[in-house]
Amino acid sequence: MPSAKPRQPVPGTTIFDGEQARKGYALNKMCYSFNDAANRRAFVEDEDAYCAKYGLNPQQREAIRNRNVLQLIKAGGNAYYLAKFAGIFGLDMQDIGAQQTGLTKDQFKAKLLAARG
Repeated sequence: MPSAKPRQPVPGTTIFDGEQARKGYALNKMCYSFNDAANRRAFVEDEDAYCAKYGLNPQQREAIRNRNVLQLIKAGGNAYYLAKFAGIFGLDMQDIGAQQTGLTKDQFKAKLLAARG
């Protein structure tokens, strides 16, 4: 069996690996719960209680308060689960991509279209 190639770090990118998955378990579990409309309403009604219910740590809680996807990723968040959190606020994956790249949503969309060739 060939050995795995070591990962080359990508500047500014947090790799979602086993360590990040363990770190973000509570956060991702909470975000997964947002598949249910009642849970989304409960979060909006009492965000602090909802985060406490899932045992978010201070770093995760701060990132939730800031609505900052990059902080959430550093705190162990998985982009697919974080999309459920962002959806509560009417944000989509293009909003998240714009935040990650430091662009406006329109600039990010233009960049995606330009990359298509």
